[in-house]
Amino acid sequence: MTDNILDEAGLRTVYPMPSDGATMKQLSFLDVHCSRFIELSPFVCIGTSRPDGGADVSPRGGAPGFVHVLDANRLAMPDWPGNNRLDSLGNLTAHPAVGLLFFVPGFDEMLRVNGRGVTVTTPDLMERFLVDGKPPRSVLLITVEEAFLHCTKALKRSALWDPARHVARDAMPSFGQMLKDQLNAPVPAEAIDQMLEADARDNLY
Repeated sequence: MTDNILDEAGLRTVYPMPSDGATMKQLSFLDVHCSRFIELSPFVCIGTSRPDGGADVSPRGGAPGFVHVLDANRLAMPDWPGNNRLDSLGNLTAHPAVGLLFFVPGFDEMLRVNGRGVTVTTPDLMERFLVDGKPPRSVLLITVEEAFLHCTKALKRSALWDPARHVARDAMPSFGQMLKDQLNAPVPAEAIDQMLEADARDNLY
């Protein structure tokens, strides 16, 4: 016997209805506060859905404001060199719905933005993001459909920004060691770590 909840009616037997504030705060555009939050944010998680019904969440980062607010209804996000799996961008070619969660270091509030995304290589958008003369691989153009500030409870519970709660890196093996173990790679973990460090240093942009 299970206690699976399979529909929203079942969920509402466990959860009360949201407050008026929780529903009314949702906007269909970026107001001045949403825009300022994005200008301060160096990190965002992007959620997409796969054609097979699965889902992906991927991190994106850069200098604060690396995601540009083009206007109240459009965002532009550069796509810099990565692992070339194309999980997010590939998903968007089939299902353009996209969810973004913006973070600002030191803020317990977050910003959620939902909309539709399309990958473009439009020259004027590409030129907005030049770093040392290098353009991104592409730009994700997002049409905003929903935007709202998310409450602080998740980050307060996690104490994400509290240095006293930071975990020492040696609590787990190095990235290279974990990859070696997972792939049964015939090379030393130190060599994998060195390769990853060189790639991050030389191919960040």
